[in-house]
Parts: sequence; structure tokens; C-alpha cells
Amino acid sequence: MCQTLRSAAVIAFGCLALFGCNQHTEAAADGPALLAVGTSLPSLVGVDKDGKEIRLSPSSGKRTLVYFYPKDGTPGCTKEACAFRDVWQRFEQANVLLYGVSRDDPAAHSRFAIEHHIPFPLVSDVDGKWANAFGVPSPNGKSKRVSFLFDSKGKLVTTYPNVDPGVHADQVLRDVAATN
Repeated sequence: MCQTLRSAAVIAFGCLALFGCNQHTEAAADGPALLAVGTSLPSLVGVDKDGKEIRLSPSSGKRTLVYFYPKDGTPGCTKEACAFRDVWQRFEQANVLLYGVSRDDPAAHSRFAIEHHIPFPLVSDVDGKWANAFGVPSPNGKSKRVSFLFDSKGKLVTTYPNVDPGVHADQVLRDVAATN
């Protein structure tokens, strides 16, 4: 009996590892499950690095990438933002809206964007409203690094729960090209 249960567990784990069966509904130990594939882009309002109001809407008619990161100026977050910056024109050419979101305030975002020449909106989520809407855990007041790619109809097509900051921008562009 124990051998049968162990075999079933190995098969189930193999399915998860091989096919990523839980990739899009992964629950964090310290928070709710991430948005599931097929979910609509949440309608949210926030303020960006320039104090400009940012409105997320599933009816934008453009593909949208929302990426959450822990903190401006840290090595991984800088690497990720600069990787997006370096391919920013390719995102524009692919007609993809891009929003970076962290719990930092607009002033911190502004300093970070100026220092690293970040051309896309960095949204301030001081109160955690955006992180909560996406199911992104924020232990110690810092959002986990996770991204969400929505199609032009505002439906979630891919979640990236385990981001490598240095290659994530290129990974998203490959996924965008594959869905054209």
C-alpha cells in the first residue's frame, strides 16, 4: 500500500515538474494564490514614478506585462529593470504595455528611473493593493518577484513565478512572439 502511494506521489510530482501543472495557480506559503491563466487583468489605479496616474484596464486593446519586484536599487531589481530598458523598443514594437510594480514610493521610483534611464512606468504600490489583486505575496513589505503577461483582450496568458532578472525580458519577448 505504501509503495503504491509513494508511486502515485512520484508520478504527480513528475507531472508538476515536467508540465508545470501548477505554474499559474502557485500558492505562496505566506499569501494567496497567484492569478490563474484566463483571469482578466485587474482594473487598478496607481501612481507612477512621475506622479502620473496609471490605470490598468482589461480593455486597453494591448498586451500587457505587469512585473512585480522587491525594491528599487537592489542588485536583482536593477538588473531586471535594466534588462527591460535595454529591449524597451522591442516591447513598443510588439505593442506591449509594460509596468514595473513595487512597494516603493513614487520618489524612490523617480530616483531609480533617473539613475538607470528607465523609460516605462514604475508603479508605486505602497499600500499593497496591486500585489493583493494579483495574489503576489509581500513578506516584510516587499513584493515577491513575479510577472504576468496578458493578451490584447486582457486575459492572463502566462505567469512567471520564478524570474531570473537577467533574462526575463528576453523570455517575455519570446513568449510574445510565439503568440502572434
